Amino acid sequence: MSSHPVQAASRRRLLQFLAASPLFAQAALAEGLRPSDPVDWAPRDLDQLIADPKQALDVFDFEPVMKKNVPPAHFGYMATGVDDETTLHANREGFRKFALRPRRLIDVSNIDMRTEIFGAAYDSPIVVAPTGSNRAFHPDAEIAVAKAAKMGNHLQILSTVATTSIEDAIAARGAPVWFQLYTTQRWEVAEGLVKRAQAAGAPAIAVTLDVRTPAKWETFVRLRRTDTRECGSCHGVNDYLSRKPNFAGIDLGGVSSTVVTNLNWDLIKRLRDLVKVKLVLKGILAFEDAKLAADSGIDAIVVSNHGGRVEDSVSATIEVLPEIVDAVAGRIPVLVDSGFRRGSDIVKALAIGAKAVCIGRPYLWGLGAFGEPGVERVLAILRTETRNAMQQLGAPSVQDLTPAMVRRV
Repeated sequence: MSSHPVQAASRRRLLQFLAASPLFAQAALAEGLRPSDPVDWAPRDLDQLIADPKQALDVFDFEPVMKKNVPPAHFGYMATGVDDETTLHANREGFRKFALRPRRLIDVSNIDMRTEIFGAAYDSPIVVAPTGSNRAFHPDAEIAVAKAAKMGNHLQILSTVATTSIEDAIAARGAPVWFQLYTTQRWEVAEGLVKRAQAAGAPAIAVTLDVRTPAKWETFVRLRRTDTRECGSCHGVNDYLSRKPNFAGIDLGGVSSTVVTNLNWDLIKRLRDLVKVKLVLKGILAFEDAKLAADSGIDAIVVSNHGGRVEDSVSATIEVLPEIVDAVAGRIPVLVDSGFRRGSDIVKALAIGAKAVCIGRPYLWGLGAFGEPGVERVLAILRTETRNAMQQLGAPSVQDLTPAMVRRV
């Protein structure tokens, strides 16, 4: 006779708990039984946070430290996805759908991760993605990020809504920094931002395409409700953009947010005529749009779903990357972001055909946890993991990473 459904469910939960217990696993091994696999022999103890960046074993060690250091509303702004956060989770789950195919008997004594983008050389294909409002996480803000990028010779992309100006970011980086552009609803604002970035020495303008409606950030709102601070003195009504340094001197009449509903191919063509440096489109998820970008004289694209922050129920970027790379057919570089946390994630994208991989939240965890040293350590961990993954794959250089080294499972 079958068990009662409630009893059966309780038994399953008990077995799952025991199977995950190291003590049970040791007893099972002593009895010759096979425990569940993998066994969590060394759980991450969130009550014993790392006290120094050097103690971090992976980038995830920084997030709980950031959560401890940063006010709830600010942490929620960083951590939130949109709606059910399906896309936020899909970005991580997507990597499990691809397996690496290592090649053997290849000398990997020396690993060359150097990457060239638009004629500029970088020591790795890991790019510092644009993220807004970094001063909410640490007083040194994007300056700390730029100095960390300089330390590892990473390409950095600065957000339109950074709390540091493009001029100051380039000075701190000691090299040109790309400028991410929100065009806003008024052409004159976009024009002013482009002219400022070009005058500062930005070699590329990366236009974000996907912020087309106000985001429903439920995690952010729920955490903000737990924040006991009085925020009115810092966050006035309708002054979000005017408080950002890159908008200084630009008339923002009628513009109060980064939401853009009027962005179309005609406006992109107008930007192409205005922009004298490289023009990049960020937020491509459909191979048709990738092909149109290459056909339209765009210099590069970033496959991105904004880290799950603006659209829910869209595909993980790693899942759409193969068809987009095929559609572009090598005519322009393809960069990718959203959900990258491990070196193995990075080499999967590079093997599929991405030119570089952009990292966002992980370096913010480092920034909020320890400032510049935290960002440096996050980037160093990712570089080491990427190098190790290349060695395991049998790829002595980034150019040796090929589609044959990854397969969908």
